[in-house]
Amino acid sequence: MSWKLMAMASCLAVAGCVGGNSMSERQDEDVQSSLRYDDVPCDQLLAQRDGLARQYNLAVDVKPTFSDPALGFGPFTPDIRSKPKRDRDRAIGEIDAMNRSILRRDCAKPDKQSKAVALPG
Repeated sequence: MSWKLMAMASCLAVAGCVGGNSMSERQDEDVQSSLRYDDVPCDQLLAQRDGLARQYNLAVDVKPTFSDPALGFGPFTPDIRSKPKRDRDRAIGEIDAMNRSILRRDCAKPDKQSKAVALPG
């Protein structure tokens, strides 16, 4: 029985390690840095985020989720997600990165100038 377990572990190791195709590695790639969005003007960034969320039918405050592979085989488990699922997960990572940039720069708050009361006269 133990030789079968060793054979299965070896197959998982080979399948997951070939070409960076492991589930945990690909899921880590979905998490994006928010720094790349810091140079994008706030109004464009909000529109870009909303458009991406609409394209994939996602909420604008979506967060990435990660699978929990059994027995610690995460680095060895091959990524068996479909291409649409991988694209959707990548979009979730981008939306989350955009949200972190928006939050850090206070983009969601209206300009203080637009709140100013106009003086009569």
